[in-house]
Amino acid sequence: MKKRKWSHLYFIFIFIVLYAPIFYLMFYSFNSSGTMHGFGGFTLDYYREVFADTRLLVIVLNTFVIALLSSVIATAIGICGALAIRFMPKPVGKNSLLSLNNVLIVSPDVIIGASFLIFFTLLGLKLGFTSVLVSHIAFSIPIVVLMVLPKLQEMSPTLIDAARDLGASQWQVLSKVILPYIAPGVLAGFFMALTYSLDDFAVTFFVTGNGFSTLSVEIYSRARQGISLSINALSTLIFLFTILLVIGYYFINRKNTSKTTRTGANKR
Repeated sequence: MKKRKWSHLYFIFIFIVLYAPIFYLMFYSFNSSGTMHGFGGFTLDYYREVFADTRLLVIVLNTFVIALLSSVIATAIGICGALAIRFMPKPVGKNSLLSLNNVLIVSPDVIIGASFLIFFTLLGLKLGFTSVLVSHIAFSIPIVVLMVLPKLQEMSPTLIDAARDLGASQWQVLSKVILPYIAPGVLAGFFMALTYSLDDFAVTFFVTGNGFSTLSVEIYSRARQGISLSINALSTLIFLFTILLVIGYYFINRKNTSKTTRTGANKR
């Protein structure tokens, strides 16, 4: 009982450390005095300032276009990568591919960003939308693979054998058996890739060019110019949007889980 109490206190402490700065930032986004010290009154002026900034709205659009495109493409490639790892006959090749995938996960973002910068410079590719998109796809693929692969490993080979015995083609096995089974992992990979793309700074900072920016880079550049509560307002909006994504993923995943449970119960 005592250990349980200490574990609860530990988790409460961790959540306070993680969320206290965020709530502090959100609270002062409504401060009419324009500083982060001393609340002078409630105002929505900084939120109006955010929505009135045309350049900022274009950057928001750029960020979401990059995030959605990179997540969709990375999810498609990640599914193929997970299938290749799962069904590769030789353990050596399977372990090698998985190790290469995991290396990209643990590699520092600064190293990845610098590598892409050198790569695009050697190719003569102009830094901007394309370079950012390619970079985001590249670092999102390993995330999708790690989300999809466990679901593939859970799936019994007898499901595929049964489908083939019933005359299903390779495409039918993939579309009617494998993809529906791994759908929760695919969904998790997509949302993880989307989240990583939205808040990535280190890689994007290296590969973005003049005339193109994302929210993370824009917030950093504005913060360097001094304290502006419009940054607080913008950060609050991004945080709330992220919370909505998490809630949406939770309900979609819950719906898929309950549907799978009902299907299994009906079969029994």
